[in-house]
Amino acid sequence: MTKDELILRRITGHHLLMPSETQTVVQDLCGVQAQFLGHALQGLAFRCHEVHTDGLIKTWSIRGTMHLFSVQDLPIFLHEGRSHFLRPIDTLETDRYINAKRKAYFADLIVEAIHNGIDERQAIKEACQNAGMTNLESKSIFDPWGGTIRALCEAGRICHKVQEKKSYQICPPFEPMDEHAAGLELTRRYFTHFGPATVKDAATFFGLTQSKIKTWMQQLPLSEAVYDGKVYYYINEKIPERNIPDCLFLAGFDQLMLGYEKTESLMVPLEHMRQIYTLSGIIRPVILVNGEVVGWWNFKNSKLQITLFCPADKQIITETAAKLWPTLSQIVYL
Repeated sequence: MTKDELILRRITGHHLLMPSETQTVVQDLCGVQAQFLGHALQGLAFRCHEVHTDGLIKTWSIRGTMHLFSVQDLPIFLHEGRSHFLRPIDTLETDRYINAKRKAYFADLIVEAIHNGIDERQAIKEACQNAGMTNLESKSIFDPWGGTIRALCEAGRICHKVQEKKSYQICPPFEPMDEHAAGLELTRRYFTHFGPATVKDAATFFGLTQSKIKTWMQQLPLSEAVYDGKVYYYINEKIPERNIPDCLFLAGFDQLMLGYEKTESLMVPLEHMRQIYTLSGIIRPVILVNGEVVGWWNFKNSKLQITLFCPADKQIITETAAKLWPTLSQIVYL
């Protein structure tokens, strides 16, 4: 299989050739990373006829990071046996600020408040303060990176609403899948829509060991392709009947950039990796021309700023941008 065929299959699997429905995209792509909600919604906008957030929730899942996914997939993402890193503050255990009994009391109070319509973070915090929460206890319960809120999300009792302002809702009742069944289904989705990909790619995406990934791969109808001495695996046998698009815009933290091992890439030139995957953990919104990342972009107040790190057809980029943003008033190339 050639490099172009590998890239085309990935782009097709990521719903970047033909628009699809929001629920289909989030299910196929194993959710959409959403620490920055604007990036997640933009990534969906590039893939969907229209973005509909009804039926989506936001909570910690793959790699222990915040994702958007379908409420129907709660049993899969919050499956039994999940083992990503959690600090004592992010559990209902005793930590340096509060003991387990007090933490459980406030956890129940938070759930009750949300059930009664008090769903914004500040209002919930005030309810806890009125119930006797001290400033020291607040450092654990309302820790900005997780705290008791995360513990409740991890337990499937509450989840974030899909909006910028921190607000929460009660999770509907669900029965968590067992670890093996959930892992098998997520791995199936991965090699169907992220493939062709290596075992290392999949391990990086899920934050698991390669040996763990292989236990699920053994039960899937995988095909193999070899390129540049590496073995790539995929499920969908159908060869796309289209060419790689002349130009594609991807959102920040896009699943196509997140889904693979990051020290080398089929799409990002090695010498420019750190300009896309920064040392601070940011993954920039990028522009692909003929399947290769040529730079990144920023859109604000109807103005598009484009930073190119290699020669590219600016006319194609400009024409593509105009179709994506009808309100676009100016493009500045750097």
